[in-house]
Amino acid sequence: MRTVKLDGERMTTKETAHRYIKEQLDIPSYFGHNLDALYDALSVYDKDLSIMLINKPELMEHLGPYGERLVQTFWDVEKVNRNIGFKVI
Repeated sequence: MRTVKLDGERMTTKETAHRYIKEQLDIPSYFGHNLDALYDALSVYDKDLSIMLINKPELMEHLGPYGERLVQTFWDVEKVNRNIGFKVI
């Protein structure tokens, strides 16, 4: 199983967050930089992947309500794709 740590301190804007997530999770190049596209890409991800979010308070400080929706997107994906695990640490 591959484990990826996402650092909330590095996600300072929506744009930087999506670029960072794409790079860290190795999401295909057609990934649209929005929450729907993130959900779509991860809901069909076919390899075991553990995603750990660190520095959630900083993420919330930077992104506000969008940060909450981003975190919820990861929780939602975990529910529909057995290959994906998500934790906030």
